[in-house]
Amino acid sequence: MFDIRKIRDNPDAFDAGLARRGVAPRAAEILLLDKEARKFTEALNDLQARRNAASKEIGAAKAKGDEGAFKRLREEVDSIKAQMPTAEAEQKKKRDAIHDILAGLPNIPADDVPLGADDTANVETRRWGEPPKLNSAKEHFDLGEALGQMDFETAAKMSGSRFVLLKGQLARLERAIASFMLDLHVTEFGYTECAPPLLVRDEALFGTGQLPKFSEDLFKTTADHWLIPTAEVTLTNIVREQILSEEELPLRYTAWTPCFRSEAGAAGRDTRGMIRQHQFSKVELVSITAPDQSEAEHERMTNCAEEVLKRLDLPYRTMVLSTGDMGFAARKTYDIEVWMPGQGQYREISSCSNCGDFQARRMNTRARAKGEKETHFVHTLNGSGLAVGRTMVAVLENYQQPDGSVAVPDALKSYMGGAETIEKI
Repeated sequence: MFDIRKIRDNPDAFDAGLARRGVAPRAAEILLLDKEARKFTEALNDLQARRNAASKEIGAAKAKGDEGAFKRLREEVDSIKAQMPTAEAEQKKKRDAIHDILAGLPNIPADDVPLGADDTANVETRRWGEPPKLNSAKEHFDLGEALGQMDFETAAKMSGSRFVLLKGQLARLERAIASFMLDLHVTEFGYTECAPPLLVRDEALFGTGQLPKFSEDLFKTTADHWLIPTAEVTLTNIVREQILSEEELPLRYTAWTPCFRSEAGAAGRDTRGMIRQHQFSKVELVSITAPDQSEAEHERMTNCAEEVLKRLDLPYRTMVLSTGDMGFAARKTYDIEVWMPGQGQYREISSCSNCGDFQARRMNTRARAKGEKETHFVHTLNGSGLAVGRTMVAVLENYQQPDGSVAVPDALKSYMGGAETIEKI
């Protein structure tokens, strides 16, 4: 969401920001509705002022015994009361129209975000590690099925496509990866671990930007709850409709949760394996900061996610996304892409986004500095720290052995009961 005052003050800058996202100009339409809404606001103010004045005059006329004036003023007040609902309805209609437009517009990109229509304009900022030299590297699904511990067929019988059943050491590996990530983010990086709800109401998804525009990407229950597509939704909404003390910022939260996505726009993409599923697990990172902290926090959050890959010795590169490839609520996003030997390419394993005050305005979350009366909207950030399933995929493919087994990364051995390798059942 956006500050209507900024659009009034500089409509050209607003339209220029939308143009960088490939969105047509909307300032003129918004300002016309705003002008009409303010016209009804002024009319209401005038009616209310005259009603209040006439009410006082009624009392004076009655005190004087002036029945003619008393009757005339009573009729005027009745007329004003009859006019006000119409003016209020028109005012609300215009304000709702403005809200609906603004709710469907993406965040304005930061000035240093590269301009481009899609991922081909993304820019690499750094890379770490050397991809392993493997002969005839296999993809994770071939490895997992050969180990007898990754079962897509049975999952499909129960749930359909884009689901998996993990068994044995691979089921434990998923838990080990998540536990390792949580321990790292909590003990070394200062995030507060949370166990949030997996079902949310409309307003939570509106706050983080999934609704109303992206409902087709979500799963909805018959009880009007939504399954979370990411713990970003619940962790960010912890501060919904609050006024925070600026001295307590930044707030940092993390959670390991299942995530549910319909993948409505992914027909034909990654149809095999665990890369793109309807249900997957992720360790999420969320920060709530003061406006002047968010850029530094963005770099810090991205480094926290990268550190997971360093500890697992998985090669990666970090990309800054172009204006056409960013998510709806983001003003700047880093994608971390891990090397997948079976595919022979880097694949996204984390997106870390600075949303500025975009989500805070939708959630009405503010902060106040000590001793100050005025409040301001906070900034929110979110990132995967990391996607657990894709991390498992990267471990399987990078640590595969010639005999079909998979070596366990040193950082995970204690979480795997000391196991050195994952063997066929």
